[in-house]
Amino acid sequence: MSNEKNVPVGRLGRMAKLGALAIGAGASALLKRSNDSAADQAAEVLGNLRGLAAKIGQMASYVDGLVPEDKRDAFEASLKVLRSQAPRSSSADIRRTVEEDLGAPLDHLFDAWEDEPIASASIGQVHRARVRLAGSDVDGFEVAVKVQHPGIRKAVENDLASASVLEGLGAMVGARRFDTKGNLAILRARFLEELDYTLEAERIRAFQHVHEGEAKIRIPRVVAERSSLCVLTTEFVRGIAFDDAMVRSEAERRAWAETLWRYVFKGNLLGGMLNADPHPGNYLFQEDGQVAFLDYGCVQVLPERNRPLARAMHRAAIARDEAAFARGVTELLRTKPGELERLAILYTRFCFEPLFASPYRIERRYAAELVEKLKTMALAARKVPDAEIFPMPPEMLFMNRLQFGFYSVMARLDVEVDFAALETSFLPPEG
Repeated sequence: MSNEKNVPVGRLGRMAKLGALAIGAGASALLKRSNDSAADQAAEVLGNLRGLAAKIGQMASYVDGLVPEDKRDAFEASLKVLRSQAPRSSSADIRRTVEEDLGAPLDHLFDAWEDEPIASASIGQVHRARVRLAGSDVDGFEVAVKVQHPGIRKAVENDLASASVLEGLGAMVGARRFDTKGNLAILRARFLEELDYTLEAERIRAFQHVHEGEAKIRIPRVVAERSSLCVLTTEFVRGIAFDDAMVRSEAERRAWAETLWRYVFKGNLLGGMLNADPHPGNYLFQEDGQVAFLDYGCVQVLPERNRPLARAMHRAAIARDEAAFARGVTELLRTKPGELERLAILYTRFCFEPLFASPYRIERRYAAELVEKLKTMALAARKVPDAEIFPMPPEMLFMNRLQFGFYSVMARLDVEVDFAALETSFLPPEG
């Protein structure tokens, strides 16, 4: 994959490149060809396009069940580069963006700056720097500065204006069951929010509040004085990359798996937020089970009404109370009696197997089966009488994205964990 590339922003040009890979047809369209060169070509095209196209590639690189078993290794090897080493923008363009967005020369803003990025992904790239802020507790701090790729805003807006791209993304997170205006609107809203680094900074602080006092959950601090719409500066964090974490000792992997689960479900059940971009490049693994969580661009806030219902479902799963769990599903989804309701209960119950059967080892086979069962439910829903159809809550789109991605990450750590005991330690008593 070439190193420096400008982001193609024209709608027709982007659609032509996507069309060459047939991405618009949905998740499986990446996989029409079976040889390794097809995987390399997909990585090249999606990486150069960046934006939503690169997100498709990121998901295909680690989510079990999106790529057929016989092609999985080739696509995973080629596409995983999109997690942190996608084509980068030139140093001159990046410097210009920083200076224009922060309103000062770069050497006035940072005490030191490295032009070589340490990571480049779908929306921006990250540079190491040092900042000196008078009167602040971060004087002389080593920082990570995330800067949007020039042109990425226009590129994403053009992708979002293309129904076929949205439908392809929606299919990957379960939207094709109910292709409604509400589902498309929430897809647009979440992906546009990823272009607003001021919002991301607010969400970092919100997650810090939820996890305050958690010794093993590390969320980098924001340097507000050096952050803006297109530039986000946080403390620099070091750690072990996911590929290296996967081959560490079982005890280390179990400790990290416990931290990951606690971060996701405490944030969800107590904070009412889910970080819906769980790809492995967003985690850095450290000693004693500590994990640093790096990216907060795609966050789904859960409606107030749903939060006690979600907690009740988790309590029912921990207690192995099948009847109470089924009632919780029907209340949360506002179902109608009939076949679709039955399918929704069965699918959701399968998603909660790690709690019902705790202690549990999440395996790649199970993570892939989640995707297959959702596809099966979607096909069956087409035959359900109109009187039994009910709209899935729009936030379920990103819950599915989290579920597929997070379980695939957990499966690669390959350890048995007492998930029920973990959740019991932070879930408040009923009522």
